[in-house]
Amino acid sequence: MDKFDRIYRIHTILKRRRTPIPRDALAHELDDCAESTVYRLISAMKEYLHAPIEWDKESSGYYYSTEGGAYELPGLWFNAKELQALLVFERLFESLEPGLLGDYLAPLTRRITELLGHKRLGLAEATQRIRVLGMAARATGKYFDTAAAATLQRRRLHIAYDGRGRGKLTERDISPQRIVHYRDNWHLDAWCHLRKELRNFSIDRIRHAIELDIPADEIDEAKLNEHYASAYGIFAGKANKTAVLRFSAERARWVADERWHPQQAGQFLTDGQYELRIPYREDKELIMDILRHGAAVEVIAPDALRLSVRDQLQRAIAQYKRPSEN
Repeated sequence: MDKFDRIYRIHTILKRRRTPIPRDALAHELDDCAESTVYRLISAMKEYLHAPIEWDKESSGYYYSTEGGAYELPGLWFNAKELQALLVFERLFESLEPGLLGDYLAPLTRRITELLGHKRLGLAEATQRIRVLGMAARATGKYFDTAAAATLQRRRLHIAYDGRGRGKLTERDISPQRIVHYRDNWHLDAWCHLRKELRNFSIDRIRHAIELDIPADEIDEAKLNEHYASAYGIFAGKANKTAVLRFSAERARWVADERWHPQQAGQFLTDGQYELRIPYREDKELIMDILRHGAAVEVIAPDALRLSVRDQLQRAIAQYKRPSEN
């Protein structure tokens, strides 16, 4: 533990304690360093960092004076593990969307790398040791920065949107509520002033965006959660149906540990199968997830969902009855 880490550790200990800590106990907390080292560190903190450290004669211990409010170390201080976590976060974000925030995070990344090098932690190969594998990710598009800025600054946006469902370009004003990263792609939850309702927009399908000098309408957090979080997946809306899925005993070992929905309910059956109940409104995304399990899952209810999945499977089988054109 170097001087940097010891100062940080002393600060953390004194900040959390309600009673003075003796010098020998503090030395033990600092990996059994010498008490003289503790004395020098305390002196340096008081002289150069203006730390309000006091000595209590009665208990022979150090403590933080509360006069003037709670004390914090000047600047940003991180210990080794926190620096490593920050670097992992930076690598994660870069893997999610290469170059998305590269220019903004570059100074922070350089500083973290320098500090880690100073601590001799050997993380020069972090890019090779940390991998994030995405699947079916789409390019973010040109207007991610505009959408994010309007969301954080609470401003309306005027957008030209090319929705996949209709394949038609429409212009509208929206009040952004939050940015969502879901299944390797970015979405924008917003109040649509054209449709007069909450909508979800794929940011990569925004063809043009202008931030307006008009405050965004604020939607209550509870209403947002009810609309977007109560139904299955990104095809949101208040859930009004519950899917009952039954997985084979073999597949159950995997599915039982998966989180399909925050409000899902699952149980093992006596024969080893696993039954999963999922609230939903729109079935498009749910059907895609069901189909990826093939014969290892059966839709028990509702009947409409069962028929839709059966229809998709029959169409798939019909394609393989024809000879290949290749």
